[in-house]
Amino acid sequence: MPNTAAWWLALAAALWQSPCIGAEALMKLAAPTIDNPKAPGAPQTAVLAGGCFWGVQGVFEHVRGVEKVIAGYAGGDAASAHYGIVGLGKSGHAESVKITFEPGAISYGEILQIAFSVVLDPTQVGGQGPDIGSEYRSVVFYADEAQKRIAEAYISQLDESNVLPGPIATHVDPLRGFYPAEDYHQDFLIRNTGYAYIAINDLPKIENLRRLFPTLYNESPVLALAR
Repeated sequence: MPNTAAWWLALAAALWQSPCIGAEALMKLAAPTIDNPKAPGAPQTAVLAGGCFWGVQGVFEHVRGVEKVIAGYAGGDAASAHYGIVGLGKSGHAESVKITFEPGAISYGEILQIAFSVVLDPTQVGGQGPDIGSEYRSVVFYADEAQKRIAEAYISQLDESNVLPGPIATHVDPLRGFYPAEDYHQDFLIRNTGYAYIAINDLPKIENLRRLFPTLYNESPVLALAR
């Protein structure tokens, strides 16, 4: 099998043309029946984990109403919130993102709907896509009882609808802390669209966001770091 850089880039470019390959879900899941009403107010935050944070951050940077997305770590303590430690799979952390959003433009439930529809496979246990290990598990980290109620109700709603091929494995855990990842991880997808891993696994998710959620798709991504 060819293994040159040019061959891999050509393969990635070809796979990028398909909105299915590399994307986790191929349908727009129903909106949550329990959600916060949209209303102007102070920015709110949501913390989610769904595999490698490059792709999760990259998708939500294209969502209308999102003001900023930071890649980082959640589930463990501050001392172990470093890429080299988290990658060992024993820190308790999951690669996560912190999404700051305008509640008059997008609801917390809509963020979960996007996550379960195009960002992650909520039925996969112990990782996401090609990335296996506890650091790649899917988690909704709730900051308060309202977020917990919406997340748990949405998971029950989807499980009861039987639209997915198996039970949802995504955990709903309390947010004990969020720790930003190293700067070289921030905006990684935006800065590395030619990287084979990104082209195969993550760019199709952004295409599915555009296709399935056209009114929430923002062509110009927001950035975590100023350029």
